[in-house]
Amino acid sequence: RRCISDPTTGTMENLVHTVNKLQDTFEKCGFSESPVDLPQIMVVGSQSSGKSSVLESIVGLDFLPRGKGIVTRRPIMIQMVYTESAVTPWAEFHHHAPRRKFYDFSEVRKEISDETERVAGKNKAINPKAISLKVFSKDVVDLTLVDLPGLTRIPVGDQPEDIERLIRAMVLSYIERKNSIILAVHPANADLATSEALQMAKAVDPEGYRTVGVITKLDLMDQGTNAVDMLSGKHIPLRLGYVGIVNRSQADIDQNTSVANSKACEAKFFERHLEYRHLKGSMGSDYLAKYLSRLLIDHIRQSLPKLRSQISDRLGAYKKELLEIEPAWLGSDDPSARMLQLITKFSNDFVSALDGRLHESLTSELYGGARINFIFYEVFGEELDNMDPFHELTSSDIRIALRNSAGHRNSLFIPESAFEMLAKRQISAFLSVSLTCADLVYTELFRLLTTLSTATLPHHPSLRAAVHTTLLALLHAARDAAKAQIRALVAMELSFVNTKHPDFVAARAAAAAAAAAAAA
Repeated sequence: RRCISDPTTGTMENLVHTVNKLQDTFEKCGFSESPVDLPQIMVVGSQSSGKSSVLESIVGLDFLPRGKGIVTRRPIMIQMVYTESAVTPWAEFHHHAPRRKFYDFSEVRKEISDETERVAGKNKAINPKAISLKVFSKDVVDLTLVDLPGLTRIPVGDQPEDIERLIRAMVLSYIERKNSIILAVHPANADLATSEALQMAKAVDPEGYRTVGVITKLDLMDQGTNAVDMLSGKHIPLRLGYVGIVNRSQADIDQNTSVANSKACEAKFFERHLEYRHLKGSMGSDYLAKYLSRLLIDHIRQSLPKLRSQISDRLGAYKKELLEIEPAWLGSDDPSARMLQLITKFSNDFVSALDGRLHESLTSELYGGARINFIFYEVFGEELDNMDPFHELTSSDIRIALRNSAGHRNSLFIPESAFEMLAKRQISAFLSVSLTCADLVYTELFRLLTTLSTATLPHHPSLRAAVHTTLLALLHAARDAAKAQIRALVAMELSFVNTKHPDFVAARAAAAAAAAAAAA
């Protein structure tokens, strides 16, 4: 496996370009995850394992955010594109449209941080949605790496208590893909048997057929010790072997030492170290980048038949679904006209359901306009009929109200203020019943909206979601306006009691006649 060719020569590197184009196409089509299992390299490591330094050494640029705790809180897909004409390297982000070219890689670092905060929040929460980054340079090999959040155990910030489980589940969802190559990063100054990255890799790749070990921080081992046994695979054998790396020190980072200078120091370390000198041809960041590129190209080549079959199957399934949606969409010169037809059909069906003219109306239950009619005349009407004018109004309440309204004087007649106060208290009871009626009508309209949008637009999820969101906002606004009108009507009745109303006058005459009859 040590005999590899330069991936920047020949034509096989076009395979990496092809896979990258597929990934870009899937993202443009709105897929949150690739519908097929594309060959990619997943970078796994615990916090402070030197994972970021490994990635920056491979890319040859200082561009990843740094700090304490979890820094990588979203997966970062890094597509390295060998560009011979690139005098100055640049980067592009997929979420910028049209894509902006970043020549200053400190801005790349800031953009990664800003995009992470936009989706995952400003504290320490994580999010599985990947950031897609492309780096164009004449000093890179064609390679695609996915930097996964560092494995941790203790929650910080607004992280949930089960942050360890959440990160492991996210990492596992990436490395369990059969077409993925796992790059397990582990520091040389820690026992390899405790490596969380290798433990997770072994869980999904027990034979080690698709796992590459990277041993970092070789220069930080205790004097008199070395990592030769680790690198040779005596402790935990891997079919793809191990590569040793010398990371940039914190002092180098603080002093803004370039990645190129750090690589030169790394090369001198392997040349001068007695234990590693014989391995210098298969150690270091440059070798790792070329080795991973060759591995990825070979892996893509081996996966091509199955990958082609998967794409063909998915394409056939989508074409079949497209035919089921509507033949008129295929080859249509004006798709917007067809979309307008669908929206018009939905609108007509909605109106028909309210008017009782929808042919697909249910027979097992009231639906649409019939249900709303039932709410008004049966549910709401029955509530009004069952309202007791003297509900929670006792003789004692009336007596006390009359005496309070008379004050310190004895009253010969019934005080009007007492009557109005008692009447308004009972009138206010109409408010809750009327608001409940409005909520019931809203619920039925919402059910009608959901049912018809699903039935009319079954194969158009984006259009269905847009229609549903728009009409739901209109329903909310209409319900709020209706409730405001109900409150205004009740407030009008409370503001003035019309004792000249015919019903009130008739009731007063009937009471007087009854009193006269009793006196006679």
